[in-house]
Amino acid sequence: MAKKLQYVCTACAASSPKWAGQCDACGAWNSIVEEKPLSEGSSSKSIGSKRGGQVELTDLSTNEAPPPRTISGMDELDRVLGGGLVPSSAILVGGDPGIGKSTVLLQAAAQFASQGLKTIYISGEEASAQVRMRAQRLGLKDAPVKLGAETNLRDILTTLEAEKPQLAIIDSIQTMWVDTVDSAPGSVSQVRAAAHELTSFAKRKGVSVILVGHVTKDGQIAGPRVVEHMVDTVLYFEGERGHQFRILRAVKNRFGPADEIGVFEMTGAGLQEVKNPSALFLSERGEPSPGSVVFSGIEGTRPVLVEFQALVAPSPHSQPRRTVVGWDSSRLAMILAVLEARVGIPFAGLDVYLNVAGGIKVTEPAADLAVAAALLSAREDAALPKDTVVFGEISLSGALRSVSQTENRLKEAQKLGFSTAIMPKGDKAPSTAGLTAKRYDDLTAFVGDIFGAG
Repeated sequence: MAKKLQYVCTACAASSPKWAGQCDACGAWNSIVEEKPLSEGSSSKSIGSKRGGQVELTDLSTNEAPPPRTISGMDELDRVLGGGLVPSSAILVGGDPGIGKSTVLLQAAAQFASQGLKTIYISGEEASAQVRMRAQRLGLKDAPVKLGAETNLRDILTTLEAEKPQLAIIDSIQTMWVDTVDSAPGSVSQVRAAAHELTSFAKRKGVSVILVGHVTKDGQIAGPRVVEHMVDTVLYFEGERGHQFRILRAVKNRFGPADEIGVFEMTGAGLQEVKNPSALFLSERGEPSPGSVVFSGIEGTRPVLVEFQALVAPSPHSQPRRTVVGWDSSRLAMILAVLEARVGIPFAGLDVYLNVAGGIKVTEPAADLAVAAALLSAREDAALPKDTVVFGEISLSGALRSVSQTENRLKEAQKLGFSTAIMPKGDKAPSTAGLTAKRYDDLTAFVGDIFGAG
């Protein structure tokens, strides 16, 4: 059957079954053209020629005030969210099993509920009685939070629509089951469909939705990557099993800075906020020892001081070991190559171990100079003064490059009692009272002055 042609006037959008030189509706000449379908192909495989309704459009400029954020009272959580919970937002929280995702979200639910938000907590992994046991252990048994245990997404959405909450927590997205998708819960198609339905529900109904996501052995959130694109905010809960510190890191945030962190300490009464993480990370640091260097870093908008620990020892194996915890192993290999090629200090035949104390992960390149200082301190068996902090980026030529937010790094170091900062010469931050800045152009000058070698 031949496709029936349709003609439309470009001046007034009136349709006509045939072409004409003049539009009968508005009288415009040579304005009628053949109407093309929305997409090519049959309607069963594409959108086809059927027209839909028009989308409501508004101007970019508006006098409307942005929706108010809700402050939970947990300063570290509010900081990571960008200043509080935004209405109609979709938030994805991922982390290793047992790291404390359900614990911190139950505490957050109780805090938001105490601020007046109607909150519903839906668990797909535990029974309601088990969630109550955790709440009792955390001292939250009187919090005005509604609990539910269900995995059928249709039932969950029906309940949320009837209850009209302002915040819904879904624990977890991998356990949700969409009855229109023929696959097992946790599969790629199920996770994608469930995330799409919950995110759309959040936008349509004005409900803030927090989704818990499982992670793979590589640390990525399980399921399709498109889930992270759907939601407004992606948070990762990090931490080492042997340490009590937990880091809540924002890797995506449409309403605030990305790479912001919140620091918590795992205790018997749940997760407690750490107001001054720098002091806590350095609390167990003793007298100066070879291989120990304090790095003044920036995580999001806050300065954080952490300790790099290095150990260099003769290797009994033909292939020396390079072991890194809390930093990028490929960047360590680059620093070792620069030290050998540009400064003439070899590490061949030596095992190298590098650790960031406290279980925190450092990602910024400003830690290059601190790592190089720790490696040289361990190799030469010469400790740096206890009151010294180090930061700076190293280029492949051996030059030291300036880093961002130098003034904030120096102020944090001075606040914690440090009196000397080793930094690149290109950093032109004003001097901080009571703190001496040692500036160097390249790695050779730094090594020659501090260690007398190279």
